[in-house]
Amino acid sequence: MTYFAFLGWCVGIPLLILALLTWRDQRQNRALPRTLQSWPAVAVVIAHILLAILYTTPWDNYLVATNVWWYDPALVTGIILGWVPLEEYIFFVLQTLLTSLWVLYIARRLPIQPLPPIALGNKLRVVSTGIVGLIWVASVVILAVGWQSGVYLGLELVWALPPILLQLAFGADILWRYRSIVLWGIAIPALYLSAGDTFAIDAGVWTIDPMQSTNIMLAGLPLEEFIFFLLTNTLVVFGTILVLAAESQERAPEALLKRMRQMVSMMG
Repeated sequence: MTYFAFLGWCVGIPLLILALLTWRDQRQNRALPRTLQSWPAVAVVIAHILLAILYTTPWDNYLVATNVWWYDPALVTGIILGWVPLEEYIFFVLQTLLTSLWVLYIARRLPIQPLPPIALGNKLRVVSTGIVGLIWVASVVILAVGWQSGVYLGLELVWALPPILLQLAFGADILWRYRSIVLWGIAIPALYLSAGDTFAIDAGVWTIDPMQSTNIMLAGLPLEEFIFFLLTNTLVVFGTILVLAAESQERAPEALLKRMRQMVSMMG
């Protein structure tokens, strides 16, 4: 199986299905809840794709450059940008699009809970940010002490947790209101892509360095790979809900909202 075959079968097919379901929802006038209509959904998806490319590219290139993972040159096109094959960049785009369409699909169907009281909401933000912050500190320690088997784990936590910290500090209570959407929005793509990743690794499309990973396996998949999909889907789902939620508009700085309106208008 080549990398492009993996993209086509494991990502392209469910993406096509979601695109058709989205089209059907539009034909049937099935819209997002009113509280999730602050911005055009298309603009939000495009913005997350651009952010995924910008934020993931340096980190992923570093992983390949330091042999945390590598790909089989015979199974890619040979078009390399930096240290990473073209297919990897396409994967950034397709995964973000897949998760975005999925979370929007279930958001049009799942129930929404009341916003927690202010005191509870503040507690949710503080506690969740504190817990994730401690995990981030632990990941820094893993890298600082030079634990060889924890390199991949440490690098992905150090990379992914800072934006998640910002998301929780801003709106953990908002995410709690939409918890059904958040839970299923993260869980299903993370599990599905992890299963696809298992096939790709078995086929030799890419390989994880056993010296720089914990070698803890989950149903044949390295722990770090499952955590990667858990983290990346969390970033997309948290971001999508927080940007769309009406409650976020009351908290975001007016200068930021003005800038976002300008960017949306530029998108047409």
